[in-house]
Amino acid sequence: MKTRVVLLLLISCVTLAAREPLPAPPKQAIRARDLGIPFEGRPGKFNAITDVAGVEVGYTTIVEGEGKMDVGKGPVRTGVTAILPRGHASLNDPVYAGYFSLNGNGEMTGIAWLDESGFLEGPVMITNTHSVGVVRDATIDWRIKHGAADNTGYWWSLPVVAETWDGYLNDINGFHVKPEHAAHALDTAASGPVAEGSVGGGTGMVCYEFKGGTGTASRVIETKDKKNPDAPAYTVAALVQANCGRRPQLTIAGVPMGREIPGNAVYSQDTGSIIIVVATDAPLLPNQLKRLARRASMGLARTGSVSGNGSGDLFLAFSTANPGAADPAAPTHTVQTIPNDRMDPLFTATVQSVEEAIVNALVDNQSMTGRDGHHVDALPHDRVRELLKKYGRAH
Repeated sequence: MKTRVVLLLLISCVTLAAREPLPAPPKQAIRARDLGIPFEGRPGKFNAITDVAGVEVGYTTIVEGEGKMDVGKGPVRTGVTAILPRGHASLNDPVYAGYFSLNGNGEMTGIAWLDESGFLEGPVMITNTHSVGVVRDATIDWRIKHGAADNTGYWWSLPVVAETWDGYLNDINGFHVKPEHAAHALDTAASGPVAEGSVGGGTGMVCYEFKGGTGTASRVIETKDKKNPDAPAYTVAALVQANCGRRPQLTIAGVPMGREIPGNAVYSQDTGSIIIVVATDAPLLPNQLKRLARRASMGLARTGSVSGNGSGDLFLAFSTANPGAADPAAPTHTVQTIPNDRMDPLFTATVQSVEEAIVNALVDNQSMTGRDGHHVDALPHDRVRELLKKYGRAH
């Protein structure tokens, strides 16, 4: 019997179309901190990328069918993630941004112009490897329909669309992501709590040979001191699409979780990837944001990754400060920035938020069976708790 269901998720699930639908995976709503993992730093209200004011996140999650793969028909375990740096209210106000490739076996479109101009001019979209093209074109269409071409000089677009490979669980060559899926992720993007795990572009992803996908976290840092008692606090946050690593590499809070939890191998080598998006409200220039993007590597390394040859590890950082900095109507702009000598707390917050976001992608998740009966277990919570106690790391 064939089954079909398409789920569109932001924070809850909405069924678009169903014929004898599969039940949606149970939402555990358990995050890494709930297991007693001793993360460093102070998180924001939602411990999510949306703690940076103005940032909105939306998803389309597509789950269709089960059993033997029939290319073009499924089973399907995939989706789209949308990140709007200034939300829907300021779609046409670019943000300063920087980019870093730790290992280039992957794709993130629009980066040549981002590197050249220093600006991210629209949303960041994340999907599966073979859906980059359709999501890119759909994003251009969506921006035009939302007024980007009206009186703004918006006659061309090079949107940022990134990918990781979900072909172990998903009929990736069936091209199941459609323009309406990208549009829905953009339309439903919102602030507030952010769903994690097998949602959006992360639906079919595998991380350290456990069920991976989407994760997020944030840090709030104080900059005031005796000389600057009124200096503001800033937020640094990350959202990841985690699809990287081998099980023996997985390390959480210094504990060799992967080596301690036996299981069937999913891959014979490190063939996954990870996309990391770092957001902040700290006033940083593009070269400083590139420095922030580089530090995402260290958060990834804390979880055990060595960024293998087959892993596309691509990172982007943007700042929501300095609104209007790209406005061509004025001949010059005055912008704010933080001195390089005062950036260490931002580096630390980046490393911490990326590390926790990856672990959240593993913890706030469920086991999944995809095409041809391929099955990936979720990280077992009870075992994590036991190992934290065994190694004296329980919080």
